[in-house]
Amino acid sequence: MKTLTPILLVASVIALSACSSSAPTKSTAPAAATSTPTTPAAQSTAKSATVNLASASGSLVSGKLTIVPMGNGVHLTGEIGGLSPGSTHAIHIHEKGDCSAADASSAGGHFNPSAQPHGKVGSGAHHGGDMDNLVANAEGVAQVNAHAEGVTLGGGAANDVAGKAVIVHAAADDYRTQPTGNAGGRVACGVITVTR
Repeated sequence: MKTLTPILLVASVIALSACSSSAPTKSTAPAAATSTPTTPAAQSTAKSATVNLASASGSLVSGKLTIVPMGNGVHLTGEIGGLSPGSTHAIHIHEKGDCSAADASSAGGHFNPSAQPHGKVGSGAHHGGDMDNLVANAEGVAQVNAHAEGVTLGGGAANDVAGKAVIVHAAADDYRTQPTGNAGGRVACGVITVTR
């Protein structure tokens, strides 16, 4: 009986360890790997971007813009040519970075990550892509000095304009008509491309 007891004890230990090794185990991966992804921070991570505007809808409008983060949004500077002398034109950031359609309709509607009504920057509710109108000089050239509020450049947040399109419209924005400001056709389109 004395020799049988150690044998039974060893057999019991082996049987118990076999059972425990076949039981399913919980993942030892860190908790972050199984949690839902966090929303990217709503702040600019890029320092600048460019937009090469090409003509759309059979126009001769083109130009080049630089975009930098500034204050509570992004600031656009540059020059747009091919406009009618003394004319006023809307400029907006649109939701898609796609200028492939001849009329630039592939760029979608105004960039509006906060689901606000169309309006005037600095005067209450407005789209993230809304900006003040441009005015062409006597040579049909507009010097761009425009600001978009409530948006960022880079970082991947919902209000990030990187990779979106900038559209120049045929008419002025009335800042009231929903959802486009009655700005008319799209005469130029270019994609916001981060440079640094």
